Amino acid sequence: MQMNTPPRSTMRLTRRGKLVLVVTGAVLAGTAVAVPLLSLASGRAEQAGPRTLVIPEGRRASQVYEAVDKALALPPGSTRKSLGKAGLKLPKEAQGNPEGYLFPAVYPIPKGATPASLLRLMVDTAGKKFDTTPVAAGAQRNTLNVYQTVIVASIVQAEATAKADMGKVARVILNRLQRGMPLQVGSTLNYALNRTGGDAGEHADSDSPYNSYRRVGLPPTPIGNPGPEAMHAVTNPPSGDWLYYVTVKPGDTRFTADYAEHVRNVAEFNARRQSPAQSPQPSGSPRQPAVTQPPR
Repeated sequence: MQMNTPPRSTMRLTRRGKLVLVVTGAVLAGTAVAVPLLSLASGRAEQAGPRTLVIPEGRRASQVYEAVDKALALPPGSTRKSLGKAGLKLPKEAQGNPEGYLFPAVYPIPKGATPASLLRLMVDTAGKKFDTTPVAAGAQRNTLNVYQTVIVASIVQAEATAKADMGKVARVILNRLQRGMPLQVGSTLNYALNRTGGDAGEHADSDSPYNSYRRVGLPPTPIGNPGPEAMHAVTNPPSGDWLYYVTVKPGDTRFTADYAEHVRNVAEFNARRQSPAQSPQPSGSPRQPAVTQPPR
């Protein structure tokens, strides 16, 4: 099912790289925020020396490859080229693409480390975290498999304004999937565009499988590497009938199942954004909303 786009709609990316489709109607919003790093707490890691590789939650595989290249002082592109020979233990659905399985953590860089060895460590860590009974049970409750659960978690990681919102964001996504509604989140198409800013209006009608405004269902792969909080939010979401959310101001994200209420929330968001009395939003503040049409 494709969304119905009202006349004179425009689409653009915000300064934080999130896609915005502005229309005469209501919108669905979320924000990628920085979340605390996880550590591999083991004596061996601490004894490996001061050299470590930090992979924050939500980073894309391309960003991880760049980080590994820099950590090992290798020419750009070296880590990406090593993928075919790395022997990564990925689920068959991934088709060799480690996106979503480069588990965010602080990794030691031992003497003799290679791109392949570091990628294997990340993927093996993800396997230990994801291939568990609680994750499998949560996926089954949502009528998803584990790989699909990682996809949803990657979207939650990109969309949630705060850890406290992750569960509700997950519930909105799951509710929309169950009702056959397009997700309509900018983070998926932004991933396909590989952009963090700029005008994306020309991509409003993109046929990309990551265009969740036009396509129903999940994108074909994760859009980043989610952390444990995002995975927990998807496998243990709160009960609720929410279909929309918008962050009116930092710390005030409103979820609702009522389209008319959502329209009012969006109007308040727009009024605050356009008011000269409002100071510029700091880095990490909620992004502008993306379009959401009422259910049919």
